[in-house]
Amino acid sequence: MALPSHAKYVVIGAGVHGLSTAWHLAEKLNATGKGDGSDVLVVDKAGIAAGASGIACGVVRNNYYQPAMRELMAHSVAVWESDPEAFSYHPVGYMQISPECMHADVASIHQQQQKIGYDSVFVEGARDSQKYMESLLDDWQAKGITSVLHEKKGGYANNTRSIYGLAGKAEAAGVRIVTGVTVTGFQTGQNSNAVTAVETDRGRIACEQVVVGVGPWVKQIWDLLELPGTVDILGKDGQTHHDVPMWRYWALEEGVLGVEPDVQKTVGGDSPPVIHVDTDAPLYSDVDGSLITDQLWGIYYKPDLNFGGIQGGAMPQPVARDADEVQVDPYGPESPEFVVDDNFAHMWCSALAFCQKRFEGQIHKYKKEPSGGLGCFTPDSFPVFDRFRENVYVIADSNHGYKMIGVGQLVAGELLNGESELLKPFRFDRYAKGELHPTSHSPFPWS
Repeated sequence: MALPSHAKYVVIGAGVHGLSTAWHLAEKLNATGKGDGSDVLVVDKAGIAAGASGIACGVVRNNYYQPAMRELMAHSVAVWESDPEAFSYHPVGYMQISPECMHADVASIHQQQQKIGYDSVFVEGARDSQKYMESLLDDWQAKGITSVLHEKKGGYANNTRSIYGLAGKAEAAGVRIVTGVTVTGFQTGQNSNAVTAVETDRGRIACEQVVVGVGPWVKQIWDLLELPGTVDILGKDGQTHHDVPMWRYWALEEGVLGVEPDVQKTVGGDSPPVIHVDTDAPLYSDVDGSLITDQLWGIYYKPDLNFGGIQGGAMPQPVARDADEVQVDPYGPESPEFVVDDNFAHMWCSALAFCQKRFEGQIHKYKKEPSGGLGCFTPDSFPVFDRFRENVYVIADSNHGYKMIGVGQLVAGELLNGESELLKPFRFDRYAKGELHPTSHSPFPWS
């Protein structure tokens, strides 16, 4: 498709956020008569699902210690459930399996889930937790577990298929999608800070509104918009922390154990929930018995036909470089050192064996797949959804992205109808105000 010279709404990014926003925006325009779907243009420098959304693990969960995140995820799960076939969504549920140091946090999550009507079961105590897990997976053997939160909703989706499902819905509503278009800058009006045109390597696009939904490439667009590279944060101690870098990169470590996905079945022969285990029990090598770690650690995994095995990951690792030095393309071939740590396979496969006997001695079947990559995180590791430059809406997901398919619906509503209560806790000014999200004891920075 030729690149139009004008579009009322230019959406940058053909991943989960860009396409979800475009789809819902087009539907709202068509329904209200304020325009139509052809007013919405999506551009992407590569293609549909070519970035983070296309290699995402695909887990969909509500397991968040932060109330605002729980409510936002409950909304997104409802969007996933609205068309499981189009989104290649598997509602198998999700399990947070935890040690005593996380007991109070997880209990709080369960209580809040009950308040918002999110179906889950909470099991407490080491003995009852073991019995509950054995009722699902008879070879369960993880140590150091004192609670199990079993979310009956959620599950996982097949990454690329779901994004193409979104693209199909957007195009059916009239959205134009043009790929192979790299954004190179923004033109501003003479008497305003608003963006009047998006500059690309294929020409200029005059516009009235811009939506940025580019996942880990957000810093590049942020810089083109000349937005602040650092922020001042009012801490819980009442002190303001000055010049905190706006963006940090973490290496997301994921992989696949190349066994038949059907190896992982429940006692009843069903597909199991997504398993997430955190524990402070020592982890020993399944290869030579050596100690891997005696600190709090965590993994997640699921059987997945899309990946052809047991797919999952472990705790991310911070990139020991300044964000400005990270390669422009976090998923490009020039950045292989940031994709998966060399020790990941050893740790993760040993952790699988720690959890279930059926995975013992299987490390030789580990295979590298296009999964993981770099995540671009905000200062507090939670999303920023907000307007900048008067008419630019930035969706900075801080690596929570793929599961949050419903954010696009809320952003579309804000563009046309006013503020969303679900998005208010994620404004940029929360840093200066000290309105930060609470933090848990999880070893994962996003939980």
